[in-house]
Amino acid sequence: MKQSMLLAVSLLSLAACQSPTGYVIRGTVEGAQEGDMVYLQTVENGSLWVNQDSALIKGGTFLLEGAVDAIPTARYVTYAKDDLRLMAKVYLERGTIRLTMTPETNHVEGTTCNDVYQQFMDKFQAANKEVNEFYQQIQADTTLDEAARRAKMAELERKDSLATEMVIQTVENNIGNVVGVDLMSMFGASLPAERMMPLLEKVPAAYQELPQLVKVKEYLESLSRTAVGQQFVDFTLPSPEGTDVRLGDEIAKNRFTLIDFWASWCGPCRQEMPNVVEAYKTYAPKGFGIVGVSLDNKADAWKKAIEDLGMTWTQMSDLKGWQCEGAALYGVRAIPATVLVDQNGKIIARNLRGEELLARLAELFQ
Repeated sequence: MKQSMLLAVSLLSLAACQSPTGYVIRGTVEGAQEGDMVYLQTVENGSLWVNQDSALIKGGTFLLEGAVDAIPTARYVTYAKDDLRLMAKVYLERGTIRLTMTPETNHVEGTTCNDVYQQFMDKFQAANKEVNEFYQQIQADTTLDEAARRAKMAELERKDSLATEMVIQTVENNIGNVVGVDLMSMFGASLPAERMMPLLEKVPAAYQELPQLVKVKEYLESLSRTAVGQQFVDFTLPSPEGTDVRLGDEIAKNRFTLIDFWASWCGPCRQEMPNVVEAYKTYAPKGFGIVGVSLDNKADAWKKAIEDLGMTWTQMSDLKGWQCEGAALYGVRAIPATVLVDQNGKIIARNLRGEELLARLAELFQ
């Protein structure tokens, strides 16, 4: 009995010595050649890829290892040669991480955060594929009448809602680890703010100052400040002629004002613009105004689009693209986006487009 106990203690000691004190990534790259390199990289300033480590592919595999931070850090394992370029997201945490990279997909497992992230990606990619295939079927089916098409679109929305709920549930279930925080950052712009705001309070104190979480907080706070029922947030930007335009001055002129966030390079914006033009022609005589806030970078493209699309209402832009001051104040992360305001400055609707916009204006101006 004593010998068995001693043997057990000996084996435990050996296992402890062999267990990684940091991260170990053992991986394969489909299509890579012996002697090729893989890199461990991070992204700085949103677009600058910086090498942190590298490894040689030997015997069909590569090995990356290093120390871990107190909070698991997301990094990217990359491979690029000729026309083959692969990238896989990996959380650096204590333990052995197994990574398989192929042109079709990646698979990572072996530690807590990587297992959670992979399980999420498997479900999300499957749901996304189902939604996209169903949409393509609707578009390709020329036999559908209007009623059948509406029914199909309703089913599409249901499938999309299920996918969104899956994302929300994954965030809720993992809000105590960095994967939940990262997913909140990745999908925050498409998730209901009323579901996300309460989760911020559940994030561990150690994660509160993570850059990705700080950005989520700022975004959700901007949505909260400009939600339906709140007073509009004022700002001033240059017109195409270079004179300053104050949003509040434009709102005071009209019974109702639509703040329309758009850009010349935005295809969906250009497709929606005929509806906005129709709304303006119909209701401008009754006190309807529009202020276009462009997320353009180039003045010439902005001015040409205004003329080509027949936009005869007030326009403003700081030509900073996605860094537009006005867009940030209203939590705009996708365009087209609209905010409808009454003459007292109260926000009465957000993201009205197409028939919904015309129907709401018909109701307001009846």
